[in-house]
Amino acid sequence: MNILWDFDGTLFDTYPALVEGFVSLSQRNLDRAEVLRWLKKDSKTAFKHYGISEELRGEYQRLYNMHSVNSLPFDDVEKVLAAVDQNIIVTHREKESTLMLLEKFDLLKYFQEVVSVEEQGFTRKPHTASYEYVLKTRHIDLVVGDRDLDLIPARGLNIKTVAFQNPNIDADFHIDHYADFNSKVLQHL
Repeated sequence: MNILWDFDGTLFDTYPALVEGFVSLSQRNLDRAEVLRWLKKDSKTAFKHYGISEELRGEYQRLYNMHSVNSLPFDDVEKVLAAVDQNIIVTHREKESTLMLLEKFDLLKYFQEVVSVEEQGFTRKPHTASYEYVLKTRHIDLVVGDRDLDLIPARGLNIKTVAFQNPNIDADFHIDHYADFNSKVLQHL
């Protein structure tokens, strides 16, 4: 079993850091719950909604990386990572900050590859280019993500999907806790 994972909001609870980075970038006193709803759609949509220039994306990444040093992996995710053959990450996050968080919690050993979409020159998800890149070197059985933009490329490439903590997106499986992954996902593949 090989799984392609999103990172932010899927493996690690980084949304508090993403929200704080966005609010800092905006230099306004934004409602954090509303910001979270927009970011859960995707950051491009949030930037547009709040009238923030895409030219500030690099500064946004710097700010949320700064805030994310205290982000934690979701409960029981390590058990899932250990139970499968290969784990690959495809993320919009900078590779350095991704690796730092994985190393901090001794999770890097479970991953065969980390693809940082923009750093490696791919078009942002939901474009399929980064997933197609992974498929050139390994088979993927399942894609796990918390937003529709994580699962759209998988559906387009006929890969089974798991929506994490998001019952409102189209997926083959929906889970809220990784403790349920084996019984609700793996046993049905």
